[in-house]
Parts: sequence; structure tokens; C-alpha cells
Amino acid sequence: MNSKIWTDMFVLAIPWLEKILRPIIVYLALVIGLRLAGKRELAQLNPFDLVVLLTLSNTVQNAIIGDDNSVTGGIIGAATLLALNYVVVRFVSKNKQVEVMVEGEEDVLIKGGVVQKDILEREVITQAELEIAAHRQGFGSLDEIETATLEPEGGISFIGKEPGPAEQRYQEIITHLEKLTGEVTTLHTELAGNKPG
Repeated sequence: MNSKIWTDMFVLAIPWLEKILRPIIVYLALVIGLRLAGKRELAQLNPFDLVVLLTLSNTVQNAIIGDDNSVTGGIIGAATLLALNYVVVRFVSKNKQVEVMVEGEEDVLIKGGVVQKDILEREVITQAELEIAAHRQGFGSLDEIETATLEPEGGISFIGKEPGPAEQRYQEIITHLEKLTGEVTTLHTELAGNKPG
């Protein structure tokens, strides 16, 4: 009885080479699939994208483990995935051409304060989703944004607009008014102190 438990837990049901090859094949297929699906999937802009990412692991689980539910098989599969990822990340980070090929390039979604609708369309991102992403980073509306960039890894970065000439002039006037108010208060205090008692 005890030997059956140990056998079920630790003895591989499939050859160890197959156990290593399965995660490698699935890993490469997922990298290619996510690259073809676009950066939107990585950005998780809506619940549908999140559902796809969450169910991917369940979908490919049997392809990775095969007919083997042993602890040893799980450890071999996990170790293979971790080692493969380590090698791929190191290789990609040292080779810029491969990095662009695997991760893609950034896309400018807002340029000079203008929403680039053709790029939003190509990346299948709605303006409402872009606004939600801007709100998460503290912007009240897209009107406050000078540049928005969809990064290769799926994140969206925003740069706010600098105050325009009218806003700068307004701030200068307010500063001068505050200074004048302070000077008038000081003069008023001095005049009140110099009055004959």
C-alpha cells in the first residue's frame, strides 16, 4: 500500500525527455501566440483579456503534464519552464533585434495631446479603455495628457501636458497679486503703528 503511494507520487508516467520537451514546446507556442495577439492581451484592459490570460494556463496544462501527475514530473516541468525563461530573457536582453522581434516596439497612443485613433484601432483599444488607464495613473481626463505610450510589455505610460503660455501668465499674475497683497498689508500695519496715540 505504502509503495503504491510513493510510486504514484514520484515515479514518472512518461519518459523524462518528453517531460522536458512538453513545457518547452508550450512555452514557445505561448510566446508566439501572445506576440501575435498583440500588446493588448498583456495590458489586460478589460475583463475579457483577463479571462483569456487566466484560462490559458488551464488550457495548456494537459499539454505540459501529459499523462503524468507525479510530483517528480511537476518538478521537472516547473524547473524546465524556469530554466527556459531564464535563458530566453538573458538572450533577449542582450540582443536588441531579437528583443524587438519578440516584444515588439512601443506605440504612441496620444501624441501632442491628440489621440491617435488609427493606432488605437490597430491595437484594439477603445478610447474609454484608454481613459480608464489614464484615471488609474491620476489623470482626470485625456485632455490633461501630452503623450501616452503603449509599451512593448503591455503597460501604458502617460506624460501630462506642461502648462501652456496662458496658464503660465495666469500663474505669474497670481504670484504678483499675492506679493502686492503682502506689501499692502505690511504698509497698512506700519501706518497703523505710526499714528499718534
